[in-house]
Amino acid sequence: MSSNTLSFSTLSLSGVDTEKFLQGQVTVDVTKIGNDEFRPTAICDLKGRIAFGLWLTRQDAEQFDVVISTDLLDAFKAHIRKYGAFSKMKASDSQDIYPATINGSANFQVNETATTIDEWKKTAIAQGAAWITAENAGLFQPQEIRLHQRAGVDYDKGCYLGQEIVARLYFRAKPKAWLHRVEGTSTLPQIGQTIEQNVNIVNVVETTEGWEALVVAKPDALIESGLLILDLPDALNGEIGRVTA
Repeated sequence: MSSNTLSFSTLSLSGVDTEKFLQGQVTVDVTKIGNDEFRPTAICDLKGRIAFGLWLTRQDAEQFDVVISTDLLDAFKAHIRKYGAFSKMKASDSQDIYPATINGSANFQVNETATTIDEWKKTAIAQGAAWITAENAGLFQPQEIRLHQRAGVDYDKGCYLGQEIVARLYFRAKPKAWLHRVEGTSTLPQIGQTIEQNVNIVNVVETTEGWEALVVAKPDALIESGLLILDLPDALNGEIGRVTA
């Protein structure tokens, strides 16, 4: 999927086993998700890398709505058929969901909005709100894109796919490279591309001056790249690893 054709889809998972199923799949504690939010989270592979980037919202005790990049929708449906085969849960038909900017944040609405996909991407990048598509699936661990700093990872919830790797990176180490926001004036890079000495493009949007991107990189490599480093929100400026007393 070209970044110019980025789109999102939504579907509902419902049934008495829905919460239990999701709890064993995603990085967040689904029992803490409300009906007034789209909570960013992920399903990891067994190497602890993000296979699916999701947003979840609760409708009631037995129903959650899922938002996902449209180019990952079929793979996600196959995933829940495989892992949810013995769960009392069903998936609804999918439908389009539209990018929206709500209170200055990149969000979603079921009804079509005036927010263009480029406006949404610019807002999300400014927030450090990385998103996962088929172009960057399987490339990054949750902490590398600061998902834990966006309330998208819970370290006390118990087992889920890739949990051992994610937890080890938190309790025994920390990422060697992590998310930064940068500006460049060279040729527009591609999502998933490695540029400028191991600076890895997570998301990118074209601007009048060139482009802005979220990248995963070591700080030293980023400084050497010559790219302009832009500010992220305060919540994403803390220590990337575990803070101990």
